[in-house]
Amino acid sequence: MAELHQRPTSLCCCRKVLPVSGGRCGDPGGTTGPGAGPGRCSPLVDVASASNFQSFQLRHVHLDLRLNFAVKEMSGWLVLDLLAARPGVQTLVLDSHPSLLIHSIDCKVPGSGQDAPVSLTYRVDPFTDYGSSLNISLPAAAAKPNRMFQITVRYTTTDGPAIWWLDSELTCSQSRPLVFTQGHSVCNRSFFPCFDTPAVKSTYTATVRVPDGVTVLMSASRSSYSKQDRVFQFSMEFPVPSYLVALVAGELQHVDVGPRSRVWAEPCLLSCAVNKLGGSVERWLGVAEDLFGPYLWGRCDIVFLPPSFPIVAMENPCLTFIIASILESREFLLIDVIHEIAHGWFGNAVTNATWEEMWLSEGLATYAQRRITTEAYGEAFTCLETVFRLDALHRQLRLLGDNNPVSKLQVKIEPGVNPSTLMNLFTYEKGFCFVSYLSQLCGDIKRFDSFLRAYISEFKFSSVVAQDLIDYFLGYFPELKDSAVAQREGLEFDRWLNGAGPPLYEPDLSAGGALTRPVQELCELWAGSDPPDPQAVATFDLSTWSTFQTVLFLDRMLDQSPLAHEVMVSLSSCYSALFDGLNAEVQIRWLQMVVRNSFYPDLPRVRAFLHKHTSRMYTVPLYEDLVAGVMKCVAVEIFYQTQSRLHPNLRRTLQQILFQTNAAVANQNGPALSLIPASASPSPSPSPSPQPAQPSGATTAAIALRDVNVSA
Repeated sequence: MAELHQRPTSLCCCRKVLPVSGGRCGDPGGTTGPGAGPGRCSPLVDVASASNFQSFQLRHVHLDLRLNFAVKEMSGWLVLDLLAARPGVQTLVLDSHPSLLIHSIDCKVPGSGQDAPVSLTYRVDPFTDYGSSLNISLPAAAAKPNRMFQITVRYTTTDGPAIWWLDSELTCSQSRPLVFTQGHSVCNRSFFPCFDTPAVKSTYTATVRVPDGVTVLMSASRSSYSKQDRVFQFSMEFPVPSYLVALVAGELQHVDVGPRSRVWAEPCLLSCAVNKLGGSVERWLGVAEDLFGPYLWGRCDIVFLPPSFPIVAMENPCLTFIIASILESREFLLIDVIHEIAHGWFGNAVTNATWEEMWLSEGLATYAQRRITTEAYGEAFTCLETVFRLDALHRQLRLLGDNNPVSKLQVKIEPGVNPSTLMNLFTYEKGFCFVSYLSQLCGDIKRFDSFLRAYISEFKFSSVVAQDLIDYFLGYFPELKDSAVAQREGLEFDRWLNGAGPPLYEPDLSAGGALTRPVQELCELWAGSDPPDPQAVATFDLSTWSTFQTVLFLDRMLDQSPLAHEVMVSLSSCYSALFDGLNAEVQIRWLQMVVRNSFYPDLPRVRAFLHKHTSRMYTVPLYEDLVAGVMKCVAVEIFYQTQSRLHPNLRRTLQQILFQTNAAVANQNGPALSLIPASASPSPSPSPSPQPAQPSGATTAAIALRDVNVSA
């Protein structure tokens, strides 16, 4: 769900500190939060957090905010309920951001004999380009272990990376402004000062004051509204990490689509969204519960956001955020929503304790997603979708090389590097393959389902590291432990986690052969330098194909580009009119073929597409390809014609793509999710005569992330 533009650095194995007595993931002081499982790992070093979260237990967070759309600000206060986990702690360090203006900080220690809050001194220090550290001097009474104290921070937000303000013209209805937050991975430190690490979980409440006519939603299990005061109240009764606190406010309406689910959207989108989902959400939840145990979050609502939403989908508990652009494709919508539902168990209930092991969320959620689709839609459908995704994985490996450290599952983040750079195909697909391998070791997929149910029950509402999963797996299947499966030659668990390159095992996908075989046969027909026999081509009716079959065909043809001009002429004659009537996932792939092969007859289709679509996932890949080839002037022209309808963050990204020499661009005001280094494949040098465009590294990265269920 997002763009791949930030340059990753070297990545290697996971970093831990020495064990500390009593430490548990998600609760560094040794006491787990409400309902937390018995995490067995010691406190971790989180180089992405400036906070000293190991020194405190966070019990609860309360936000009291007023939204001001006129000046695009949120102002109010934050209250943290804390206990010192270690004696003598004199400073509380929170993650913050330069976009947060701190007005005052005070402290109250119930039972200390001083009822009035005490004003505290503080300073803000630089940390990285994605955050700062808020250092708060504590009174002596707050430093006593196991004594509850409250910190209140009064502040105002401005234009930080977590908060996206949309003017009316950037919304779907173009009638009222809208604001949403996007916290994954480390953006919410610009929403409120916090322990911005997945190792720390707490409950939270919120009070949000808004102008008349504005509806507020949050990732909370309970909510209420006072119309007279225009105040919304929210309560999340289950512990969550900071990145899963989410808010959206605007002209939103809802329709119930099940006993515990409703669809939210702007009025102009609502009927389409409801028609596309129907009663499917409850069906998918039921299948997931049969597989993995009870759904723990109560509500499973979905809100569709305008195309400015920077990623495809985000698994905020109780309230999944989905980009409205995906409504065009029923199959991609189905996969994205099911993937986010799967996060209710894997990622939200049991969370990776460090971003260095993000696969614990995404790999397991991808496996769970495919178990759900297999039960709901059959093995052939799941195998087709998996082939499509693994194709993309191997495409990236061909670009990067097998030894590139970004392809490791268990990685090391160098200080200063945004952990969002780990959001890549390996996190999803290599993680999926490892989980599939564990399932295969059991010999019975139902036994593995039972293991996953037990895993969730054991660790729910806590944060874990890979070793927790592996230890629990080997303990659950003692016969596998006795046979030393973790050290099986060539398939060692350590090699899975710390080795670069392709997955050591891929599941058998032959059950999808009836769907994938025609795709491969058609690709082979078009593989030559001359157009194929029209009668042979006519035996393949793409109008009857599923979206995943069609995009698999186009992706494989993109792999063969540049194509002979005569082949492009024939392809266009056969398919371009058909593609015009299909969804954006199909159209963008065909248009990338048009651009990469400098096929000018279909250039008007590229123009029309970019005039219609203002989503990052569709605009960035096409602009990257236009700039990498001989059509940069066309890209500049289209940009100037459409820039007023682009979100300022996307506008800045496209300006950098168009007017800077380095094609691998980091979005300065939003989550910049990266897969490959900018130097992986240089842009082509100028040529005296037009040549077919070759994909740059950044282009391929953008394509890859479009193919990923980024849950941020």
